[in-house]
Amino acid sequence: MRAVSDEAPLLDDLMPWSVRPLRIGRGWPMAPDPACLRARWALLTGAPDATARAALLHPTRARGPYTPVAQLPGHRTPTTALAREDGPCPEPVRVRHGEFDQQWLIPDHRLIDTARPELWRVADDRQVFTVEPAYPSEVPGPAVVFSALLPDGRTAAGKPSRIRPLFRQPGGLEPNLAPGLTRWLSVRLGVRVEAEDVLAWVAAAARQSPAGCLVPLTGDVEVWRDGLALGRRALWLHTRGARFADPQAGRDPDRLRLPGGSRPYVRAPLPAAPLPGESAYDPEERVLRIGAGHVSPVSPGAWDLTAGGVRVLEAWYERRTAPGERGTLEALCPAGWTRTTTSELLELISVLTLLAELGEEQGDFAERLAGRAANGGGGALGAGELRAAGILPVPAARRRPASVLGHHEEGPDGQFALL
Repeated sequence: MRAVSDEAPLLDDLMPWSVRPLRIGRGWPMAPDPACLRARWALLTGAPDATARAALLHPTRARGPYTPVAQLPGHRTPTTALAREDGPCPEPVRVRHGEFDQQWLIPDHRLIDTARPELWRVADDRQVFTVEPAYPSEVPGPAVVFSALLPDGRTAAGKPSRIRPLFRQPGGLEPNLAPGLTRWLSVRLGVRVEAEDVLAWVAAAARQSPAGCLVPLTGDVEVWRDGLALGRRALWLHTRGARFADPQAGRDPDRLRLPGGSRPYVRAPLPAAPLPGESAYDPEERVLRIGAGHVSPVSPGAWDLTAGGVRVLEAWYERRTAPGERGTLEALCPAGWTRTTTSELLELISVLTLLAELGEEQGDFAERLAGRAANGGGGALGAGELRAAGILPVPAARRRPASVLGHHEEGPDGQFALL
């Protein structure tokens, strides 16, 4: 049995339903560029014979040329055997890869060993996914990250995480929270508490521990409000403006810009086809060099920001320049560095810069919470109080996916799938 400090409950108890990471089983259905995925698909379906097609597919025990599978929820892709597929590539979708990268994925269940359909069923414009490393790390980095996109549930270093959707049903219904938590917090704080408020507090206060991610709670309404302001900004940044936007609070939707003078620009043209290992950072000049190209200003905080022990910017660059294995579909890489690639780089630098600045505020807030708890003040609410109130332990059913009624999905070879 796990030993948990009574001073703070685990995220695993506050958001009890979690899902293990996706396991694609092959690298080629994911890439930084959707055009590259369409070209790979064309090579697969245009293979001269069944043997060549099977080799390109990279079959596993879970997926092969004749494996029968249902559609991924929300995606009208064919369900015929891949050995007989001759249609166009299913439209690639954006997914979150690692902590801060965004990639494209072919949403075809025939290509993904373990796709976690329960996540695809609840992925919509209300959902926010919390991603918690399965194995807490002592290296610096965020305790949890958040995504509006469906995450693959892997760290930049490839280690597994737990994915916790905010809502158990599509349309923002049935929050994935311990039953009674928001009502109990509302009474203790004297203010209305919604599911999004709990998530914002998690974004502000969560911290790693050997037992897992801990979330200190407070009964002090002023501390609560400060945490919500901090957490909402963190969620806005993590989701690239797709969630928790509020122009009056300086959180514009889909527009993450640094103040004038701090915005990164391309100062010298970037190479059309940069090579692995061609990126370097000059902290004195605040310049990111890619071959003979320069991007500046890039703050040391943005360059040094790590997740899972990996420098985020370096991992992002390596993902876009690493050559695929010869003779495989992964060897078909994006044609070159495009304007879109540059735009994505500049946006990532801006996000990391703002996250680094916010990280300092989160550190101060964590010290504030710890200091008040150590002094016996601050209205700290421990796991013991949650147990006394009957909120913990959570019912076992809350750790399983909800039943999604009225959600029609096609099974193998066009058959109707019952949920």
